[in-house]
Amino acid sequence: MTRYKPNTTVACIIHCQGNYLLVEEQIDGQKRFNQAAGHIEAGESIVAACTREVLEETGLSVTLDGLVKIYQFTAADGTRFVRYTFASEVQELVTAVPQDSAITACHWLNLNEVKQCENQHRSPLVLQSIIDFEQSQQLLPLNFIDTQYL
Repeated sequence: MTRYKPNTTVACIIHCQGNYLLVEEQIDGQKRFNQAAGHIEAGESIVAACTREVLEETGLSVTLDGLVKIYQFTAADGTRFVRYTFASEVQELVTAVPQDSAITACHWLNLNEVKQCENQHRSPLVLQSIIDFEQSQQLLPLNFIDTQYL
């Protein structure tokens, strides 16, 4: 039996007044949209990885409100992922300025606009996680993730 060794990633749904903050990046010469997201660094907690990725990709320091869902995903090339998706509610539609050169822009989009650019999403998890966020009755608290043995 082959051992399952997925990439472990984090993502953050940043919500404000019915809009979602998506980052734009170029992948293989094509424009792609995603939530602020990325890989966990060695020795880093899952929550710290998420806030770091948000800062790097949007320039925003956010407070995470909770965990929306954990997804297992296999990309078209066979790469496997486990993605921890968090949410953060911000009070104003602030201008996001990427610190990471891989991010070309940030966009506040409402759900219909997110759906309209679905063919440019980095993965199906971009839209699915927003739908799950909108349908969730409550987020899992951050202390659901135990880091005492990190």
